[in-house]
Amino acid sequence: MRTEPLEYNVTKLPAATEIDGIWERPAWQSIEHLALAHHMGDAPVHRPHVEAKLLWDDDALTLIFRVADRYVRAVAENHQDPVYKDSCVEFFFTPGPDLGLSYFNLEINCGGTMLFWWHPKNEEAMPVAAEDCDRIEIAHSLPKMVEPEIKEPTTWTLEYRLPFDILRKYCPAATDPAPGVIWKANFYKCADESSHPHWLTWAPVDHPTPRFHMPGYFGALLFK
Repeated sequence: MRTEPLEYNVTKLPAATEIDGIWERPAWQSIEHLALAHHMGDAPVHRPHVEAKLLWDDDALTLIFRVADRYVRAVAENHQDPVYKDSCVEFFFTPGPDLGLSYFNLEINCGGTMLFWWHPKNEEAMPVAAEDCDRIEIAHSLPKMVEPEIKEPTTWTLEYRLPFDILRKYCPAATDPAPGVIWKANFYKCADESSHPHWLTWAPVDHPTPRFHMPGYFGALLFK
């Protein structure tokens, strides 16, 4: 188990970029990626290769995932449904350096359906309202519903743009990115109710069973 947190440098764009789910788009070509190289629980029989990249502009954070996968499914129909049961990528983050163990969890399945909650430390967690979820622009390469499961090797992408004002609505102390600002975060991939479940992480989490809600193990996002 590491003793120092992982770090990822987040580059600034001069203006918002198009959201189309294309990993090879020029805006992303020079941006470093992070990889989900760790797992929780037993070593998975099927281990997707998962990469992510991040960019920021004055108004929003943009993320893109690329997943080389198999046994892919998506059956959640509505936002705040349990998308983690599907083929899903997740972004857990604390929007600022001084918020303790408070965090958001933003989980989106391969069909673009999301679960988004705010977890203030020592207070009851709350879902992000539907109208705020609808403001998050999402592009995904697979259909909204994937059933039956795709058993063949399949590479899928998911991209979204997360406005900072949504975060401030739930967490007034959130720190907007600026050069030198640090957020804490982890990235996950799961598929709890696929035929080949797995629980992958960017920053390793020291827990005997799969558990993603562990903000004490978050790595660092360094805004440049």
